[in-house]
Amino acid sequence: MPAFLLFAIGCSKEPADKEPNVAVQIVPVEKKTIKHTVQTDAVLFPLAQSAITPKISAPVKAFYVQRGSKVRRGQLLATLENQDLAAAAQDNKGAYEQAQAVYETTTGASLPEDLQKAELDTNAAKQMLDAQEKVYKSRQDLYEQGALPRKELDQGLVDYTTARNQYEIAQKHLDALKKFANAQGMRGAAGQLESAKGKYLGAQAALSYSEIHSPIDGVITDRPLYPGEMAAAGTPLLTVMDISRVVARAHIPQREAALLKVGGDAIITAPGEEKPYEGKITIISPALDPNSTTVEVWAEFKNPGQRLKPGTSVQLAMVAKTINDALVVPAASLLTAPDGTTSVMIAGSDNRAHQKTVTVGIRQDDDIQIADGVKDGDKVVAAGAYGLPDNAKIQPLAAEKGAGAGDSGDKAKDEK
Repeated sequence: MPAFLLFAIGCSKEPADKEPNVAVQIVPVEKKTIKHTVQTDAVLFPLAQSAITPKISAPVKAFYVQRGSKVRRGQLLATLENQDLAAAAQDNKGAYEQAQAVYETTTGASLPEDLQKAELDTNAAKQMLDAQEKVYKSRQDLYEQGALPRKELDQGLVDYTTARNQYEIAQKHLDALKKFANAQGMRGAAGQLESAKGKYLGAQAALSYSEIHSPIDGVITDRPLYPGEMAAAGTPLLTVMDISRVVARAHIPQREAALLKVGGDAIITAPGEEKPYEGKITIISPALDPNSTTVEVWAEFKNPGQRLKPGTSVQLAMVAKTINDALVVPAASLLTAPDGTTSVMIAGSDNRAHQKTVTVGIRQDDDIQIADGVKDGDKVVAAGAYGLPDNAKIQPLAAEKGAGAGDSGDKAKDEK
């Protein structure tokens, strides 16, 4: 081979010990607000629901609503046949009014006959006592003057004593009648009135059971019968749901439930809905479910247009923790060793990658919080960090949209 060819070949080769530059994507450590979310499947329930069951069995006289009808609290929804109940209520009303009249007559009278007679007897006995007392005192004065024999004085004392005893007996009899006879009559009249009133109210209540009213605001979601069919007591006649708001119910592990708080932010993603719905956590069960040993959590959401349907399975995300000014790096920059330790490759000012052990915090989407190991202003290797040796020489390149680390490396070689 000619010497000039050997010289040309020798000049075209690069030195064997020259260290290559590895093309990598470098991003700065950023300060962000990062949130730890608990994600799980959930099922939607109405804010309130009432399966209205009649208390009596009777044919349906009329319905005033259909499925899908919006109703208000207290609105009349249906009427059952009630002619027999109306007649019973009318009959008991008459008995009640009669008992009321008897009671008013009894209480309005001054005194019953026995009480009046006892009062007259007492007054007469009192007058007799007063008269005998005057006679006795008059005879006593005459006896002291010697104008009256002892026998007539003694007779006057006997008559006075007898009159006093008769008065005391009459007074006791009057007191007894006032205490017992009149009270018993009043009690009896009052008892009859209360009994009649109770029967009348019971008949009115039975009549009211024939009218079915809505206990809540909402929408009629079920109406299984038609007018004329028999409504059975205890069997749902209508179902009303309040779906102006919906409640997402989920069961999550205890360790994640411990991070949540009532009033915390929540988001659901429903099938067929382009945008997520934002709401709040309303209930965190204080006890574990005995079957699954999980905690039931409720989150409430507005339902404009009633697009969210109860029974739908949705994706629920609840914010467990929010950290402001957290040091954040892309998830692609985090390296995990077989022993579980985590690290990042920091791009130094010497254009070399230096491996640094870090402590990881919480993760949100593709962002990971670094609790310890980096500082604000550091730059880390994102795409291309995996398999990169410590202290390797690097060449920073801005990553193209959709390009990975391999694409960046190939581009660098092509440019060479």
